[in-house]
Amino acid sequence: MKKNLHPEYRPVVFRDRSAGTAFLTRSTRTSDETVEHEGATYPVVDVDVSSASHPFWTGRGRVVDSEGRVEAFRRRYGSGR
Repeated sequence: MKKNLHPEYRPVVFRDRSAGTAFLTRSTRTSDETVEHEGATYPVVDVDVSSASHPFWTGRGRVVDSEGRVEAFRRRYGSGR
């Protein structure tokens, strides 16, 4: 294998600020910020959405139908029941 071709694969903490959670995994992402997690210091990457805050995983999802597409579908193809 060629040397210095691949980025370093190391432990990184991903932090979801909206949910207040953080988890440690391995990644090639880099960051200048660090955080102490479980007694050690790791680089930290802030994410907008994780499984702790995503509506699908939390059960807080809503169907937004501002243009009446669901009703148009039901008129065209029936309710399916």
